[in-house]
Amino acid sequence: MTLPDERYRAVVQTQRFLLRILTTPRVPKAVKDEARSMLRHYPSEWDMRQAATGAPDVFQERMEPLYRMVKQYDMEKKEQDENRT
Repeated sequence: MTLPDERYRAVVQTQRFLLRILTTPRVPKAVKDEARSMLRHYPSEWDMRQAATGAPDVFQERMEPLYRMVKQYDMEKKEQDENRT
């Protein structure tokens, strides 16, 4: 189960990781080339903010603690209901 703010952070952190690969000296050239290729069309911070605005159920930069708790409960209940059928 992944919440919208967790998904948002995962995308942003993956971009940072790929960028770090490019600047780490002892990473093989083939790995750096693949990271560079992945980053070519990777969503920017602006893209992610737009996605969060347009699809808040999928991506959210931050969630209020109460809303996060309710959303997590709803997702767990839905998962339990699906497992019963």
